[in-house]
Amino acid sequence: MNPSKRRKIFERLRAANPNPTTELAYRTPFELLVSVVLSAQATDKSVNLATEKLYRRANTPEGILALGMEGLIGHIRTIGLYRSKAKHILETCRLLLERHGGEVPQSREALEALPGVGRKTANVILNTAFGHPTIAVDTHIFRVANRTGIAPGKDVREVEEKLLKLVPEEFRKDAHHWLILHGRYVCKARKPDCPRCVIRDLCEFRGKTKED
Repeated sequence: MNPSKRRKIFERLRAANPNPTTELAYRTPFELLVSVVLSAQATDKSVNLATEKLYRRANTPEGILALGMEGLIGHIRTIGLYRSKAKHILETCRLLLERHGGEVPQSREALEALPGVGRKTANVILNTAFGHPTIAVDTHIFRVANRTGIAPGKDVREVEEKLLKLVPEEFRKDAHHWLILHGRYVCKARKPDCPRCVIRDLCEFRGKTKED
């Protein structure tokens, strides 16, 4: 894909959604961190349903620790892998208090040192909470990048590196959200909704769908 076409794609995504953001409900970097850890192999909707009540009860490292394992599980039991996630969140709360004064760190190295926080989660926090131009490549972004030809790659790291290199700088901070939302609602895995896609004429996918 040539740079001109790639730029046009992001111009259209921006025009369709000028202020994209995560669909996870949060008010502080700490709430976002907990929500992102909970969102692994779960929908944002299911996480929001659980955290709406959880954050009313406890939305700080001290508050979560005061709940204890069973208290926390009581709020997140509806989410997959809740026991291991609860363990990670409690240990993360302890480390935030011990090492970072209870605040969410703004460096990748410090974030990835927290339990349950890998590269993708760190990228989400850096981008969404702190405005860094990072791109967290999930299944949606991986699919869209490869299917459209924006930044094809064999694995998530290759796609991430290509996106950071190829996406024009003015779009880089919001590219993460545009691509996720596009993959979630338009460029779906089983049947992409090409007829209502704003970039269908720029996309290089050969198997475009038509109106039913």
